[in-house]
Amino acid sequence: MGRDLDEKTLSQDGSDAELPSSDSDSDLERGHNARRKTIYRFQRSNPPSAYSSSSRETSGSHQHLLNTSSNKRKSSFYTYKVPQKVTKYCCWALLSTLIIFILTLIRASYLSSRQVEMGTMEKSPPKPPPWESFPFLKRYHGGIRTLGPKKANVPEYPRDDAEMRNTTTNTTVTFMERKPLPKSIPFDPYPELGEDYPEKHECFLDLDGTIKIPRVHYYPGVTNGFPDAVMGSYQVLGLRDNICFERFGRLGPYGYGYSIKRGGTGAGLHGDREGADDVWREREDATEVDYTSIKWAKLQVACADKNAARFSSLDQSPARNLFLDSPTDQGQELQEEKKHDEPAIEIESKLGRRDDGEGLAAAENANATTAEPEKTEKHVSLLPRTAVLIRTWWDYQYRTEDILYLRSLITELSLLSGGEFTVHFLVHVRDDNAPIWADKKIYDRILENALPAEFRGMGTLWSERQMGLIYGGIQESFFRDLPVHGVYRSTFMPVQYFSHQHPEYDFIWNWEMDVRYTGHWYHFFDRVRRWTKAQPRKGLWERNGRFYIPSVHGSWEDFKQMVRVQTEMGTDSPNNIWSGLKPPPGSDSHKIPGAPASQPKSDKPIWGPEAPSDVMTNQDDDPIPPTTHEKDRYEWGVGEEADLISFNPLFDPDGTTWFFTEDITGYNTTSSLPPRRAAITTTSRLSKRLLTLMHRETVLKHHTMFSEMWPASVSLHHALKAVYAPHPMYIDRRWPTQYLASVMNAGRNGASGGARTSVYGGREHNFRGTTWFYDAGFAPNLWRRWLGMKVDNDGGEREEGRVGGEGRMCVPGVLLHPVKGVEMVVEGDGGRFGEEGEADAGDGVEEVEGE
Repeated sequence: MGRDLDEKTLSQDGSDAELPSSDSDSDLERGHNARRKTIYRFQRSNPPSAYSSSSRETSGSHQHLLNTSSNKRKSSFYTYKVPQKVTKYCCWALLSTLIIFILTLIRASYLSSRQVEMGTMEKSPPKPPPWESFPFLKRYHGGIRTLGPKKANVPEYPRDDAEMRNTTTNTTVTFMERKPLPKSIPFDPYPELGEDYPEKHECFLDLDGTIKIPRVHYYPGVTNGFPDAVMGSYQVLGLRDNICFERFGRLGPYGYGYSIKRGGTGAGLHGDREGADDVWREREDATEVDYTSIKWAKLQVACADKNAARFSSLDQSPARNLFLDSPTDQGQELQEEKKHDEPAIEIESKLGRRDDGEGLAAAENANATTAEPEKTEKHVSLLPRTAVLIRTWWDYQYRTEDILYLRSLITELSLLSGGEFTVHFLVHVRDDNAPIWADKKIYDRILENALPAEFRGMGTLWSERQMGLIYGGIQESFFRDLPVHGVYRSTFMPVQYFSHQHPEYDFIWNWEMDVRYTGHWYHFFDRVRRWTKAQPRKGLWERNGRFYIPSVHGSWEDFKQMVRVQTEMGTDSPNNIWSGLKPPPGSDSHKIPGAPASQPKSDKPIWGPEAPSDVMTNQDDDPIPPTTHEKDRYEWGVGEEADLISFNPLFDPDGTTWFFTEDITGYNTTSSLPPRRAAITTTSRLSKRLLTLMHRETVLKHHTMFSEMWPASVSLHHALKAVYAPHPMYIDRRWPTQYLASVMNAGRNGASGGARTSVYGGREHNFRGTTWFYDAGFAPNLWRRWLGMKVDNDGGEREEGRVGGEGRMCVPGVLLHPVKGVEMVVEGDGGRFGEEGEADAGDGVEEVEGE
């Protein structure tokens, strides 16, 4: 019956929608038929309710046409299928893309690993440090024709911005009127010691006493606009800054500026030479010294012998000769060449030689009769003996410039001082298979070939294997793949043993072949010694750890008070961000190294020994403070000779990024590292007391540290007097002085160390433009320009000799390091050669010896 009803309904709908039939209306008829079929399918899927009383519900004619068309579209969309062939191609394309991507990643990883292994990996250049954007200073290279009084000079630097705007200075001289230079003046820094000291006898350049020693010459004043020292101070150390030295007056007395035929070096024959001969005009014969036949070892011995009464009796305590010294025939040669009758004296001891048996007894008897002063009621003050150890190695290539440097050291420190210093070479034998400690013939042969002929008889050999035999039992850690007995990690081992074998020396300077000084050596050494002797111990370690910058810190007294306040009160630097927090009750944070909550804002002043538990302490020998730190009135230590003199701050390496802060051997480090201090570069003076403690710590306790940390740390542990001498340092660019101070003293509480922000470690590039550091770039450039060489296309002969030019450079005394491989212009068969030499880099292990 339902089927009949549906057909009837369709028939009614068709009659209601009947239209005139024609061929043109066929499309319209097909549309109506499709509509009827749709309604029929809807009714089939949705049967009418049995309870319906409405014809609309029965027929389904109430359904809207829009809903019907929407259902049609949805049905047709979901019933469409993507062809299987297209799906297959898409899947293959996606899979291929993934495989290619994975293979590309694997190849890139392999290539990157290979580049890292081969060291060819290219990295984007790092951002340049701020100091590279600072402009260069120009007036370091001012010529001698612009000389003027120091008081009238307006330095190019350091000056603040306001002073630069309000002050006019002619720092650029374009044309100089040709005027004759004033006469240079002989420099005499040797003091008159007074009646309490024995008389000083003059020494000569020959054993007969006929060739007088020529003197270094200087010019009063400074060149126009010459900068002031930005770090350190001439006035504080008592050095003269109102005079300057040019190359002929400084090096002329040692063979510079005249021909090889007349006994000179053949260097310095070109460039601006006006006034170069003033050095020789003061002499009676007005002739240059012939250095071709000079034997410095014999001259040193003769000078020390002549002035033996000025020094304390030599300590002749017995010591085994495990450390072979200089040749044994020097004394015999000198005795044969003496033309006057004097008691025989065993002179090898003056050079540091130690003999056993009859030789030692003869030396004691001779010294008892000739060296001791006459016993009178008058008090006689005696001078200490000091050795200057030149660190070199057996195949070092000595250039002309090196010879001039060594001659100046020997003449000014030893001969002209009356034997106060003895210059000696400590020669490193790099071949550990050479048994220098067992065979004297091998020892003598190597030593003879290691030094130039004029310096033979002044050397002592050592090797790393020999140090391993003497200082056995030390734990080998191979820190940074370097042996513990090597020269890089244990530079002072041979110095310790040299002092042990030669107790006659009260002090030893560890000196390097690449240090230069434009002034007079004795003037510098003597002023540094006097100043360090006068320093009080109160606040000394705290001052030692900071750079002194006069333009920022003011006078030395102001600097001392600033350091005291920073130590007692602390600073608001980022390093103290956690210092205000207190550890909770019962906390062990103070036992954990580096725990921020356990570190107060202020620093505990160092007063007396700061030794870890496993350090040898000797209450009889180690200094003890006479009173408390608060009660002392800057009296303790005044007049006491310094046990350690350094030319860089003695900084605290703890917490810094310095590479060798953990190079500690033999100490108990289970709870924490021992307290320590360090000074970059090993150029320093050490007392016999300090070297004896270092020797005993190494032998008996097997303790040692990295070379630049070892002497200062032992001094800290045993309460010895260590002093940083703030010598004048220059910088090549116009740094803002406040910024310079913040960089150099960026450590804890205004110090140079003690925090990660320290300049030591990853920030050492800031020293590149200074005159004193292990890799300073300004030091060799300034030295070469001072010698008249062309550097970076500036300077040279043409610049000095041009019409209206300023002439050659003239600078005050400046300590420079490092200066390597200087090839001077020397006369020869091939003419002139080599204005600029390449630095002799050697290997990394030798950098401490020849930095």
